Amino acid sequence: MKNSPAGDVSLRERVSSPPAPSLVASYYAYGVAAGLKHTFGHEMNIHLAHALMLADQEIVAPDAIRSILDTLLALQDEGPEALEIDYKAEDVYSYVERYIIGALGPDVGGRLHTGRSRNDLHTTAWRMALRARLIDLLQTVGHLRTTLIELAADHVETVMPGYTHTQHAQPITFGYYLVAASDGLERDFRRLRAALDCCDRSPLGAGALATTGFPISREATREMLGFADLVEVAYEAVASRDDLQESAAALAILMTGVSRLATDLQSWNTMEFGFIEFDDAYSSVSSIMPQKKNPATMEHVKAIAGMATGMLGTVLSCAKNTAFADVNDGVSAANPAALDTIERAALALTAFDGALATLKVRAEAMRRSAEIGYGTATELADVIVRSSGLSFRMAHNVVGRVVREALERGRTADEIKVEDVEEAAEALFGRRLGLTAAEVTVALDPMENVRSRQATGGPAPERMEEMIKRRRELIAHDQQELAVVSGRIEAAYAELEARVRAFSPADVQSG
Repeated sequence: MKNSPAGDVSLRERVSSPPAPSLVASYYAYGVAAGLKHTFGHEMNIHLAHALMLADQEIVAPDAIRSILDTLLALQDEGPEALEIDYKAEDVYSYVERYIIGALGPDVGGRLHTGRSRNDLHTTAWRMALRARLIDLLQTVGHLRTTLIELAADHVETVMPGYTHTQHAQPITFGYYLVAASDGLERDFRRLRAALDCCDRSPLGAGALATTGFPISREATREMLGFADLVEVAYEAVASRDDLQESAAALAILMTGVSRLATDLQSWNTMEFGFIEFDDAYSSVSSIMPQKKNPATMEHVKAIAGMATGMLGTVLSCAKNTAFADVNDGVSAANPAALDTIERAALALTAFDGALATLKVRAEAMRRSAEIGYGTATELADVIVRSSGLSFRMAHNVVGRVVREALERGRTADEIKVEDVEEAAEALFGRRLGLTAAEVTVALDPMENVRSRQATGGPAPERMEEMIKRRRELIAHDQQELAVVSGRIEAAYAELEARVRAFSPADVQSG
């Protein structure tokens, strides 16, 4: 139902006219719509927790609190559609309060706001909304890390060229590439986890900026809302927005890294490379060219990455020239768009995850490219050093000459012979090296190159197995830790609902 206030208590008593239509269109309408989408449910939990605290602290009479709780529960059941939105106020809370006062009158309904400001209410609600988004995003990133590691485990010996400056550098394996990608995501997970820790602190009870003279319990509401800690100093609680800024920064870094992976994968999906093929479910088609199978998921991920990096600039710009105080119209203006961007990023990453999980890997094309592309030249130089005693710089010159002459003759790396190396050494330094054909053949074998990289962090299969094992363990630990946080919040909400429904004025009075 839509309540008409009985004895309307307006928040516009200080001003004598309604808001200008242009202000409503530009600000109030967007603010209310964003609140209804992102924070209505969180605000309702805040109201319930604050009401219980007021009763526990004997600030408001139990009978009034029971009436307020019943009205809040009714509004929860009816949903935000029950609110009478006329855009004379800029936020959802004003309409919630009007609903409560409309149902209970100003003497009872007006008591819910005792010891509280919209400043701490809004900041708390947005933190709760951000906290929920971050948990969803962290779960998505955790799943993507698992997909990368399991795909890497399948391709420990799938040889491919490693690239620097988009040129063949040294042979690696596709699994090695994927482990490197997963490590970047592991650090992204840490940054997002730190942002969650920053966000997971309650500002509620800070009031406008200096708490209140009522004997409230900030710890009680913190616990009821599932926060890990308080933003202790009330002034900072309403003035700071680094929870959103840190989240936006972590998201921008995450999506920038994923966009780089998408760029590689999109290139490797081309006919020119032919290394991989995306599943039809993660591809799109052309409206006119029947042969086209477009890498839609990769393109979409890169677009969302652009949104994420742009959002970081928006979040910081909205805050940088505002006073260090509560300036809701300024520093909080980016809240809705930032939450939307986090949500879009989580959805895009889920699609990216699916594209990886269904990826068709063309191992033969990868191996052949590694064989012919001169990425084995470094190992050939190393073999010359080990076998002949030549310095590495001299060996580098020998191999550089061999490669140049092979290219001039239109030959691929696997066509280089021992005599080519000996002739180059003699031309440069007047001596032959005494290499064997077998040494040169092994040096030019991409898989032998990979097997020889036994140093810590190298692509040798033994090192890869060790790294994959450790990363599986780390992912499991991170997921367990995140489940603890999520479980704590869910348990707090469940306990809050149970307390609200069981609240009895008689119990409080007898206690």
